Amino acid sequence: MSASPPLLHWFLPTGGDGRDPGGVTAAQARTSAATRRPAGLDYLGQVARAAELAGFHSLLTPVGLGCVDPWVLTSALAARTERIGFLVAFRAGLAGATLLAQQADTFRRLHGGRIALNVVTGGDPVEQRAYGDRLDHDQRYARTDEVMAVLRDLLDGRRVDHHGAHLDVEGAELHRPAVESPVPLYFGGASPAAEEVAARRADVQLFWGEPPAAIAERIARLRSRAPRLRYGLRLHIISRDTAEEAWAEADRILAGLDPEAVRASRRRFARMDSTGQARMTALHGGSTDAAALTVAPNLWAGIGLVREGAGTALVGSHDEVAQRLEEYRALGVGEFVLSGYPHLEEAWRVGEEVAPRLRALATRKAAAA
Repeated sequence: MSASPPLLHWFLPTGGDGRDPGGVTAAQARTSAATRRPAGLDYLGQVARAAELAGFHSLLTPVGLGCVDPWVLTSALAARTERIGFLVAFRAGLAGATLLAQQADTFRRLHGGRIALNVVTGGDPVEQRAYGDRLDHDQRYARTDEVMAVLRDLLDGRRVDHHGAHLDVEGAELHRPAVESPVPLYFGGASPAAEEVAARRADVQLFWGEPPAAIAERIARLRSRAPRLRYGLRLHIISRDTAEEAWAEADRILAGLDPEAVRASRRRFARMDSTGQARMTALHGGSTDAAALTVAPNLWAGIGLVREGAGTALVGSHDEVAQRLEEYRALGVGEFVLSGYPHLEEAWRVGEEVAPRLRALATRKAAAA
């Protein structure tokens, strides 16, 4: 366990926002209630500024057909903020690795180094084909491995000659790269192929919010292969002054889910070849029974009924939520990428109520060690 307080990141709802969850890239599974606030620059600028003032380290952008382009958006938002960083997601292999390195290097030059990269391999073959990609699951991860290798060398100022199964790059280098501002590579994936890539290439392995025992098992497996690797957890937060208020909000969200959206999401999840998505779906199994959706203390899987990817939320009082986050930190999770509905108001709530409690717990643990 790290003695340092955890890094806290917030999420940019670039597919639209509201009081209710909706898919991030599954546009067809969204309800109107989930997108009452369009993903325009004015609204997302408010979310970014709120997260900055509430003390978050950076903002994660998703990537996919249902989202606005993360590169264009984050560069615009960087000009509207002062300190907060941007964890920019991209689909590995859909653009050239040299071009990606140029984009990232330009961003860090223009915006004071406020960038990290979230490397996404892609877990929906149908969506991948819409981007012109027909590789299978393991081939996509093999390509991701090559992309990350080239990116790391270029961003660190090295000249690259790479001749692999998926990339053929010769004589690539950046013109006066801003190497004084490192660009960390965040990476997600739960399959054996993904873990191979994480162990070799990633700086931070991101998990979705599984129960603590499952996270502990995955950290132990990766730590034995890559001791330098750091870990982050992607979670939603439903935190209120009392536990009763928080669970009432979870009940409201569950009651408001459109049954057709639940069915459409389940069909979409079934066609995906993502191991991580399969693990998220297994937590709820498609059940809308309120009791069955609590899969660990304060860990609720109801959001995953309609939202792909991160589908669990910590639900409880501010003290309870902070304690659960501290338990993950004790397992080795040093960073949390958090979100809540709507993202504007919840950035303030989590930043003002949960974050100070979590930092206090971490400080007390460090002092007692």
